Amino acid sequence: MKEITATISSKGQVTVPIEVRRRLGVGPHDKLSFIIDGTGVVVRPAAFTIETVFGSVPALRGDSDMNFKRIAEEAWEDQIDAKAASVDAT
Repeated sequence: MKEITATISSKGQVTVPIEVRRRLGVGPHDKLSFIIDGTGVVVRPAAFTIETVFGSVPALRGDSDMNFKRIAEEAWEDQIDAKAASVDAT
């Protein structure tokens, strides 16, 4: 077992040493989970969940939202037309 020491800043931040980042397979902007169990604390890469990606994609605003609705409606109409055409062909 190897021990690596890091210092906690006044803001509660720690720089994760490169050897630890490599072992965990994480890099910039990745998230870590701290699991507290009966024997101590385990650190591992965070699992992919809605909470881990929340805010990573900007919300649609204004016209973008309307464009999305229009595109969805057009796609739905295309599906209906395709179904109708396949029924007519039989």
